[in-house]
Amino acid sequence: MNDQPDPPAPGADPTTAGPVVDPAAAAPAPEVLPVTGVPQKGKRQGLVGGPEHLGTPGAPLDRTAPYLIGFLGGLGFVTAYWLGTTLLAIGSTLLLVVVALFIAAGLNPAVEFFEHRGLRRSWAVLVVTLVFLGAIALFVVAIVPVITDQVASLTANAPVWFDQLLQNPKIQKLDEEYQIVEKAQDYVAGGDFVTGLFGGVLGFGIALLGALFNLFIVLVLTLYFLSALETTKGALYKLAPASRRDRVTRLGDRIVASIGGYVSGAFLVALCAGLTSLVFLFAVGLGEYAVALAFVVALLDVIPMIGATIGATIVTAIAFATDVRTGLICVVFYVVYQQLENYVIYPRVMASSVDVPGAVTVIAALVGAALLGVVGALLAIPTAAAVLMLTREVFVRRQDAR
Repeated sequence: MNDQPDPPAPGADPTTAGPVVDPAAAAPAPEVLPVTGVPQKGKRQGLVGGPEHLGTPGAPLDRTAPYLIGFLGGLGFVTAYWLGTTLLAIGSTLLLVVVALFIAAGLNPAVEFFEHRGLRRSWAVLVVTLVFLGAIALFVVAIVPVITDQVASLTANAPVWFDQLLQNPKIQKLDEEYQIVEKAQDYVAGGDFVTGLFGGVLGFGIALLGALFNLFIVLVLTLYFLSALETTKGALYKLAPASRRDRVTRLGDRIVASIGGYVSGAFLVALCAGLTSLVFLFAVGLGEYAVALAFVVALLDVIPMIGATIGATIVTAIAFATDVRTGLICVVFYVVYQQLENYVIYPRVMASSVDVPGAVTVIAALVGAALLGVVGALLAIPTAAAVLMLTREVFVRRQDAR
C-alpha cells in the first residue's frame, strides 16, 4: 500500500488538498556569488527580465603602455615646470630667507657662548639680540655722520683731483684724440648716469625704500631663526628615518657649526682689515678720510677673493689723487697686508670652521657670484665646505666600505 497522499490535481486549490508545507522550508537557498562570496537573496532583473551579468574583471592596466608612459611623463614635466616658475617667482623672498638663516647661524656661536656660561637659551638670545641691535644703533649714530662728512669732503675735492689728472700729458693726448673728458662731463651733467643706475629720482627713492624694507625683513627673520634655531633643526631632523636620524643630526649640527664659524671668522677678518686700515690711514696723513675708507675696506673685505682687492684699490686711488708718494706707500702696504691676511690671518681664523682647498674656494666663489652676485659669493664658501664634508662622510665612506 502507498501511504503517500496523491498530488493535487492540476488547477486544484492547494489550501484544500494535500499536507501543509512550511513556506520558509520551501524558499530557495541564498545564492553565493563566486567572486565576492556575499549571499544574495535574489537575482537582479535586467532590462529584459533576466539576471544582469556585469562581466568578468579584466587584467590590471599595463604600466608599460606607451600612452600611460607618455601621459605620466607629460604630467611630470608640467609639474616640474610649475615648480620651477614658482621658485623663480619667489626667488627674491627665498634669498632673504637664506641670508637670514646664514646670519642666524653666524650669531649662534655667540648664543652658545652665553649658554655655556649658565644662561638659558632664551636669555642668551636676548643678550645677543640686544648687543646686535646696539652695534647697529652705535654705527648709525656715531659712524654714519662721520662717514657722511668724509664722503662729502671727498666729493668736494673730486673736481680738484680731476683737474690735476688733466695735467697729465698722456691724459691730455687721449682727450685730444677721443674727447674723453668732454663726453664724461656731458654724461654726468646731463643726469644720464644717475638715470641709468636708478631710473631717475623716483627710481632711486623706490630702490632705497626696497633696500630698507629688505633689510628690515632680514633683521626680523634673523632674530626669529636665532631664537627658534634648535626647534627648527629638530623638526628638520625628524624628517629623516629613525635608523639614520642620529647620523643626520650629527651631520646637520656640523654643517650649522661650520656656517656659524665661517660667518664669525669672516667678520673677524674684516674687522681686522678695517682697524689696520684705520691706523695706517691716520699714520700716512689721510686722517680726514680715514674712518670712511676704513669702513669701506672692512665692508668689502667680507666678499671672498675680490673684496679686499677692491677696497685696497679705492683707498690707493684716493691716496694717489692726494699725493703720489702717499699712493705708493698705500700700494706697498696693501700688497704686504693682503699676503699677511691670505696666508696668516685667514687660515688661522678659519682653521676650525671650514676646510676648503684653495682651488675649490676660487671656483665656488666664481660660481656663487655668477648665480647670486655678492650674496652668492658670500654663501659659496660655507656651501662648498658643507658639500665637501657630506661627500667625505657619505659617498667616500660608502665607497671605502665596498
